[in-house]
Amino acid sequence: MSSALGSRHPASDAGPPPDLDAILLPELRAAVAALDGGAALLVGMARYHLGELGPDLAPAAPSAVDRGKRMRPAVALLACAAAGGDPAAAAPLAAAIELLHNFSLIHDDVQDESPTRRHRPTVWSLWGVGQAINAGDALFAAAHLPLHRLPERGVSPALALRLLEAFDRMAIAIVAGQTLDLGFEGRADVTPNAYLQMIGGKTAAIVRFAAWAGSLLGGADDDAADRFAAFGRALGLGFQVRDDALGIWGAQATTGKAAADDIRRRKQSLPLLLLRERADEATRAALAALYAAPSVDAAGVARVLALLAAHDVQAEVEARIAALHDEARAALLAANPAANPARDRLLALVEGLAGRSG
Repeated sequence: MSSALGSRHPASDAGPPPDLDAILLPELRAAVAALDGGAALLVGMARYHLGELGPDLAPAAPSAVDRGKRMRPAVALLACAAAGGDPAAAAPLAAAIELLHNFSLIHDDVQDESPTRRHRPTVWSLWGVGQAINAGDALFAAAHLPLHRLPERGVSPALALRLLEAFDRMAIAIVAGQTLDLGFEGRADVTPNAYLQMIGGKTAAIVRFAAWAGSLLGGADDDAADRFAAFGRALGLGFQVRDDALGIWGAQATTGKAAADDIRRRKQSLPLLLLRERADEATRAALAALYAAPSVDAAGVARVLALLAAHDVQAEVEARIAALHDEARAALLAANPAANPARDRLLALVEGLAGRSG
C-alpha cells in the first residue's frame, strides 16, 4: 500500500516536490532510539509496531510491511510548506505526531482486543497486554522528544512552548474521545451527532493539530492557521467516516479485515447509528437484540447488511464523506488562495482519501 508520505505528484515550476519520507524518518528514528539501552524488548516492540522489525525482532523487508499511510505527518509537513516554509523545519513536529498516533494505536488494539493491524499480529497479541501498554507508554514519551528540539531548527522558544502545550491538549482530546468511544459500547441511545463529537477528539484532533501547527511553523499568521486547522479537522472527520464505511462495506483484500467486521464486533460506527435513527421501533428492537450478544453471527451480519441496504444508509454515509472532504477543500483554499506545489499536494491528498478503498 502506498503511503501519503510516499506519494509523488508531478513537478511544478517550483521544482520537484520534497521527499517527505526522507524528511520524517531521521527524526522518527532518533526519537525511537531513545528507548534503546534499558530493555531490548521495549525498543523492539516499538520498532515492530512501526514496521521496521518482524515478529522475531529481526529487520523486516520494506516490501513485506505496511507502515500505514502516515497521513498525519504528511499534513504537518505539507501545511508548513504550503504556508511558505521549508518542510524540513516541521520534521520534529511530524515525527512527534506520528509517534503519538502510534501510541494510541497500540493502546486501542489492547482495548478493542484486536488481533491484527496492518495485516500483522498486534503488539499485545504477540507479547501480552502488559508489555503492549509499556510499548504504548514509551511511544507517548518518545513523541515529546522531537518537540524539544524545535528551537534547534530556529523556532522561537515562545512558539515551541505554544506548540508543546497544544500537543499535550490534543493528546488529552484523543484519550477523551477514546473514553467516549468505549462508553458508547452496548448503548442504544448514541446519536450520530454524539458520535461525530467523539471522533472529533479521537480521530480528527490530531489531523487538526498537524495542519495548524505545521502552518505556524511555515510562517502562517493566526487567522490562516485557524483555517488550516479547520481543513485538518474536516479531513480527519472524513477519514474516520470513510473508515466506518470500509468497516462494513470494504473488501478484506484491501482493508485487511473480514468483510462487515464492524458489524460482527458490534461497533457503534456511523452507519449503524444512522440506521437506528432511520429505523422504526421494531427494527431498533431487533438491532438491540442482535447487539446484546458478545458478537454477531453470520446470520445476524446478513440481517444488519440487509437493513442498511433497505434504509439506504450507504448512500447517506457516502454523502457525508463527500461533504466533509468538500469542507476540507474549501478551508484549505481559504487558508491558501494562491496555488503552490505543497497546497496542491494537500488537495490531492483530500481527493485520494475521499475515494480510498483501504
